[in-house]
Amino acid sequence: MEEPNFTYISQLSGGDKVFEEKIFKVLKMEFPGERETYLNNIISNNFDLAAHNVHKIKHKISLLGLVQSYELASEHEINLGEGNAGLHDNFNEVLKILTHFFDKI
Repeated sequence: MEEPNFTYISQLSGGDKVFEEKIFKVLKMEFPGERETYLNNIISNNFDLAAHNVHKIKHKISLLGLVQSYELASEHEINLGEGNAGLHDNFNEVLKILTHFFDKI
């Protein structure tokens, strides 16, 4: 499985460490609430709302260089919009990886 990294954020920043730190702080602050809201919407079968949550999370996935996980999130978002949560378990694994990453940084 892929590992989150700062390569894309570093490219965006052009070496501006203050910018990188600000981006990271926003990602770290927003992610737990977005994850929780997504999981609650899945439990409640609110798939349209869950698709919106995935949309927000997938941008964080992209910023952290997780190409395959971004593709999974995109497919999951579409499927949720069609009432299909079949990729939830796979997406939940990505959420666990992100949670672990943010917890150790």
